[in-house]
Amino acid sequence: MEIVHLLRATVVELGLHSARFANQNGMHPTDVRALISLMDASRSGTGLTAGRLGGLLGLNSAGTTALVDRLERLGHVRRVRSERDRRQVLVELDERTVEWGQAHFGPLIGRAVELLRGYDERELAAVRGFLTGVRDVAADAG
Repeated sequence: MEIVHLLRATVVELGLHSARFANQNGMHPTDVRALISLMDASRSGTGLTAGRLGGLLGLNSAGTTALVDRLERLGHVRRVRSERDRRQVLVELDERTVEWGQAHFGPLIGRAVELLRGYDERELAAVRGFLTGVRDVAADAG
């Protein structure tokens, strides 16, 4: 249970870090979660529609529209037509938002990467397997 409690404490600390960022920038924590989801989608080469973004965040249609409208007004995202399917509208991050997020979260990410450099491939596989498993269990519990 010690590791499970440590994971919970880590999740709380990461949530507080994210909430501080949101508060410092006049945003809601859900706005930050949306930006992170959009960065993850961009990094993986997949586009997100507003509907898919709302699904990832557990929002209904009206909440998702309000979120995307707010982020668009702030200049963080834009709606663009998909090149693959012109009927589909994707939500994309503005490059300045990516740079802004990296400026705040980059040092934390860099320190985590440094910690991981101290592990060999077998240990990294164990950490990866554990975190993937916990993520999947949490997703199934929802």
